[in-house]
Amino acid sequence: MPVSLLGAAEIRRLAADLDVTPTKKLGQNFVVDANTVRKIVQAARVEASDRVVEIGPGLGSLTLAILETGASVVAVEIDHRLAARLPETAAAHDVPAERLTVIDADALQVRELPGAPEVLVANLPYNVSVPVLLHFLETFPFLQRGVVMVQAEVGERLAAPPGSKVYGAPSVKAAWYGPWRLAGTVSRQVFWPVPNVDSVLVGFERDAEPRGDEDLRRRTFAIVDAAFQQRRKMLRQALSSVLGGSAAAASEALEAAGVDPTLRGEQLSITDFVRIAAL
Repeated sequence: MPVSLLGAAEIRRLAADLDVTPTKKLGQNFVVDANTVRKIVQAARVEASDRVVEIGPGLGSLTLAILETGASVVAVEIDHRLAARLPETAAAHDVPAERLTVIDADALQVRELPGAPEVLVANLPYNVSVPVLLHFLETFPFLQRGVVMVQAEVGERLAAPPGSKVYGAPSVKAAWYGPWRLAGTVSRQVFWPVPNVDSVLVGFERDAEPRGDEDLRRRTFAIVDAAFQQRRKMLRQALSSVLGGSAAAASEALEAAGVDPTLRGEQLSITDFVRIAAL
């Protein structure tokens, strides 16, 4: 059944109704353009049979675009007023109640998701986008793919390959779960209020086989953090604190893992870091 989407005027009316002023603290920039939310849903390849989790639905513009496909949605919203209103908005747009579940909570604190959704679609608050993504991928292994809208700088970093200028710890940690790609750009003008940064869509697919267990993930991420905390130093120096306590011990461990101790962290792939951690 077709679902009518929110326009700019209705979004502002809803906000006024709830006495909601978009806040920088919560990273709230509401999308007021129907074509943009449809573009996000198409990039995520959402189909009627999908179970989708959306983080930060806000006033519901992207939520309705997901529901328009026939998919079911679990929406996680930190703002109590917005969480309480979302089911009403969906009902007013002819969405059956059983297709939308709202969780009134901080996404970083969520440990359970009903229905085991396999697709993540979100317009993520800029200030917490990377921690939220990593938390969801770590906590919910049933998430198989997704597309999120984030600040351009963050999206470019998530999708960056080894050796690029923006490749860093978030790039490597995200790659633990599978490949990431840039999936489109988004104009500033589709937001209310208009942000002072550009946005992009970034997509991911979870690898069919996990790279390792939780213990190996923690060790790998600790090594990644150490490597990028001193990214200008060679690995034998940057990793000395986590690989034996000295540059000599770190060199020995790196060589045993088949990694040149004179390289820097930005030159290593997730596979390289996992090989180091596995020793």
